[in-house]
Amino acid sequence: MRPENFSLSTLRNPVITGQTRPEAWRRLQLKRFKKLLEKHENEILGSLAKDLGKPPTEAIFEVIALWQELKLAEKKLNNWMRPQEVKVPLSLKPGKALITLEPLGCVLIIGPWNYPFSLTLQPLISALAAGNTAVLKPSEHAPATSALINKIISEHFPPDTVQVFEGAAETGAYLLEKPFDHIFFTGGGTIGKKVMAAAAKHLTPITLELGGKSPAIVLEGADLEVTAKRLMWGKGLNAGQTCIAPDHLLVQENLKEPLLIAMKRVLSTFYGQDPLKSPDLARIVNPIQFKRLQNLLEQATQKGQVLFGGNFDTTQLRISPTLIEVNDIQDPLMQEELFGPLMPMITITNLEAALNKVRKQPRPLALYMFGGTEKDQQKLLNTTSSGSICFNDVVMQAGIPELPFGGVGPSGVGKYHGLAGFETFSHKKSVFKRPFWLDLDLRYPPYRLDLGFLKKLLN
Repeated sequence: MRPENFSLSTLRNPVITGQTRPEAWRRLQLKRFKKLLEKHENEILGSLAKDLGKPPTEAIFEVIALWQELKLAEKKLNNWMRPQEVKVPLSLKPGKALITLEPLGCVLIIGPWNYPFSLTLQPLISALAAGNTAVLKPSEHAPATSALINKIISEHFPPDTVQVFEGAAETGAYLLEKPFDHIFFTGGGTIGKKVMAAAAKHLTPITLELGGKSPAIVLEGADLEVTAKRLMWGKGLNAGQTCIAPDHLLVQENLKEPLLIAMKRVLSTFYGQDPLKSPDLARIVNPIQFKRLQNLLEQATQKGQVLFGGNFDTTQLRISPTLIEVNDIQDPLMQEELFGPLMPMITITNLEAALNKVRKQPRPLALYMFGGTEKDQQKLLNTTSSGSICFNDVVMQAGIPELPFGGVGPSGVGKYHGLAGFETFSHKKSVFKRPFWLDLDLRYPPYRLDLGFLKKLLN
């Protein structure tokens, strides 16, 4: 659909007239979503292969994530919708207080290019379950997936429930001028600031799913073979183009060499002697992103920082997973989220040294630690701030649909997944009911009640 044909009232009207409130309407939308996934799985995998060179095993996880979210919503919907009774003070009895969750209205969902199918449609499940209608703006940097989303949404949902608008930045800017009832954006911080500024003009609430430089700390006590596999998998997944991928390593000095050897061995096990030819390694999304990573890699190569990897193919937009030694957080590799298969490694003396470095960086979307003691884990929990923490693994926390997902500070605003997503797209409305039969004159002028007695009554 073209932006000039857009009518916000067409999508908002079903909500404000109460058509979307019943559980039956919401379950119908979830049923439509289920049919969408069942019918178009092969097309989804094909579009992700075209846009990002995703191997089928990685691409299918975009579908699985949606199935998990969908099944949880179907199972919990009745419970999520149920009004919550709140205890009423004695002075206000026999009144009854409730919290009811009502839909916000018509919401705008702006998707990213790295997981262009799941991260555009997963928030839609929450929005529909909460009784909203929606407009989707898929990323133009994943054109095959964007076109597919447009096609299948129009096939499975009526235009007064979900609409899709394809296009570049000007399409997004046009939509952001409209007074939507919520804006959900997944992407980088630079565009996130523009979304926030546009939303402020209408006082529109927002959810920003951003990213950041998510560190992985490796301490004594870590199983280095398993650690190497999990780190290399997390960095190689989608060619490092994952918002919660481990961005860089903080490794205890005495573990550096054995971890390096293990990671190098894992690289060849995963992707063969020439990773650039591996069918299991995705490619960089476009020449602009590739050139950015290539420049960083070439600078590191010239400085002799590359520990292993470092190969790239300009024609195929592929970069081998690469470990790079970094001595200073002022290094170019440490200035922004890498969003690619480059992994800087910094040596640290102990956990406290790692924490000092973590605290100097903006709060990340994820924080990882391998090894250490229970006391070390508790210290990490108590003295750092991040969207999530994962011990002895990477990325997997995002696969738990009942765990809220989101950042803090520069890494994001708001949460979704499961109940958190349902609440994000709902307004918690306070309701108080009182009968007429108990109406004491003590509350009305002229006031005659003793203040001491009044304080005791209200307390």
